[in-house]
Amino acid sequence: MNNELIDQIAKARGIETKYLNAWGQDAIVDPDSKAKLLKAMGYAVDEEAKLAEQVEDERRDYWLNYIDPVKIIRTDESIEIEIRVPISAANSIFKVQVTTEQGVQSNLDVKPIDGAMLDVEVIDELEFQEYLVTIPGEFPCGYHSLTLLDENGEFIAEQSLIVAPKQCYQPDDIKSGRKVWGTSVQLYCLRTEKNWGMGDFTDLEYLIEKIAENGGDFVGLNPIHALYPSNADACSPYSPSSRRWLNLLYIDVTKVYGFAAEQSAQAIVQSEEHQNLKAHARNTDHVDYNAIAKLKLPVLKALFAHFENNASDEMKKEFDDFIRKGGDSLRQQSIFDAVQDSLQQQGILAWGWPSWPENLSEYHKPDVAKFAQENKSLVDFYAWCQWIAFAQLDACQAKAKELGMTLGIYRDLAVGVSSGSAEVWANRDLYCADVSVGAPPDPLGPQGQSWGLPPMEPNRLYSQKYQPIIDMYRSNMQSCGALRIDHVMALLRLWWVPGGEHATKGAYVYYPIDDLLALLCLESQRNQCMIIGEDLGTVPEGIREIFAENCVLSYRVFFFETAPDGGFYSPSHYPRQAMATLTTHDMATLKGFWHCDDLKLGHTLGIYPDDNELEGLFHARHVAKQRILDSLHGHESVSSNISRDAHQVGMSRELNHSMQIHMAKANSALLSLQLEDWLEMDMPVNVPGTCDEYPNWRRKLSTNLEELFARDEISTLTLGLNQARSLNM
Repeated sequence: MNNELIDQIAKARGIETKYLNAWGQDAIVDPDSKAKLLKAMGYAVDEEAKLAEQVEDERRDYWLNYIDPVKIIRTDESIEIEIRVPISAANSIFKVQVTTEQGVQSNLDVKPIDGAMLDVEVIDELEFQEYLVTIPGEFPCGYHSLTLLDENGEFIAEQSLIVAPKQCYQPDDIKSGRKVWGTSVQLYCLRTEKNWGMGDFTDLEYLIEKIAENGGDFVGLNPIHALYPSNADACSPYSPSSRRWLNLLYIDVTKVYGFAAEQSAQAIVQSEEHQNLKAHARNTDHVDYNAIAKLKLPVLKALFAHFENNASDEMKKEFDDFIRKGGDSLRQQSIFDAVQDSLQQQGILAWGWPSWPENLSEYHKPDVAKFAQENKSLVDFYAWCQWIAFAQLDACQAKAKELGMTLGIYRDLAVGVSSGSAEVWANRDLYCADVSVGAPPDPLGPQGQSWGLPPMEPNRLYSQKYQPIIDMYRSNMQSCGALRIDHVMALLRLWWVPGGEHATKGAYVYYPIDDLLALLCLESQRNQCMIIGEDLGTVPEGIREIFAENCVLSYRVFFFETAPDGGFYSPSHYPRQAMATLTTHDMATLKGFWHCDDLKLGHTLGIYPDDNELEGLFHARHVAKQRILDSLHGHESVSSNISRDAHQVGMSRELNHSMQIHMAKANSALLSLQLEDWLEMDMPVNVPGTCDEYPNWRRKLSTNLEELFARDEISTLTLGLNQARSLNM
């Protein structure tokens, strides 16, 4: 193995050889890890001659391509493109043709030699030169194309030219200083008097109405990405099948066209088997996803048949338009779901494409096209379900806007897709399937984390002109007023863990943050969608400032906002450009935190096997509780009824509400509070680092929404939130 060559390639591919860890110390990446990551990128690290040949091929490809596949600039920047030509053509005239996405065309003659020379290289004994050429004129924000022609007008190459605004979108009233609040919730956990055992889009619409009535301006959701309808127990919203499409189990079947009229659907719904299964699904404290799928999918299939036979021409045209706009991505998702459905019906364990028959294990294989043709109705069914889901979600956002909410829905974008997902199946070249992204060791996870999500390879993403990222941003900014980006550091770098290795054996791989942020700003402005970046964990110096310049809001969690002396920062010191919150779905509820239920649960689950470590955590928690009380009393956010001594204070409703109203005084533009804390629940949604040990992503709310909003104490709480949020505006 040629370590010098491997180091050279690793540097070129953005693999960091050393980094500053969470404790502020230099950490060195294992050389073996670099080699394994390069192998996952497709490099023949074990064959020196072949590896050298690959490097040479890449060098040739670069210099023999006249222009790059994509160029992204901001509105305040001049357009400068790199042109690579043989030395004999450096003084030749080339024609540059820019066509805006509106169809406006401009033409320019250029001589490479008139630009600034950037580099020189020899390929096959012929010298090539690279020049930086300025393209005069101003172009509107958008996706344009730049075509390079020779002096006779013959096509040479084409580049995607993208012009992006300087900042992400913010509503006018947020810009003018208004501070708003809302709730965050895992949609599946909602209980209502009508749903079939998990929250759905009708429940979301009801929740929006009640939050708006109480003065809130948004409802935040967990990722509602597409999962696996035929493998419903794969339920983590952060390990989706696709980040472009929706989870079909959130459809309210009773609101679908034809539900009351279609006899076959009603026969299913009225059957004893269906009624018993629905009663079971509704009465469990944890979502039974398999039961939900068995309840919903047969009825949806009957309603799709009703749609095909009875829908008006106008409705069918709307569906056809949806399919057309969904393009290849919708077709890929629909075929994926249909294949999995078919295999499961045959009794084949088909959790994801790696477990499928070889002839179906990749989208572009001939037998996949044959399957789609032979099972057209099933493929169309899954596309139709996406159409229904998008329509029901859109109705929720329309209701929010009708009620005057500033944001309405804020959605959550997961950091990746699962290894068996439709996205990896359809674009195998883009993903490094033998790698998992995660996190290096830090105080909250001393062993590091590996999330089972294969990363996009940066160079391949670039060669695909960032289209997968553009499509993903655009899709997730539909039917919402804000988008929270989970692990927003992924725009800069991701911790890659080689397959089969411990999380500590990973390395950071860097991404083109300037380009990715520019695309985020462009789609944010186009869709009038605010952006919140979940910037917790290890954050490199200066990165928060870059996000702020691009108007990406920070994400500030009360329990992490501590000063060097251990005290808690005053809410008035929180940055304006941020979303503040008390806790998150990966942390304990307020009650769970105060009573150390998360530490006790972690000990039971084997997360804290060392008694000395656990004792230290309990001690640190007591210190934190004391500092919280000190802060609450110091800011007169809690009454004298509550002792100043943490030993004497349990979590009560008064303390719970006091903490929420204390946070409402935050200077931050947005405040998000969890419904679990309104209900004074103690068990968490998710316990990081566990899989089967705890029912992650299943725990429901303890009370129906109808009952929750009938409680006087909720009206009292929201009144206090509104008053606190209006202070110092």
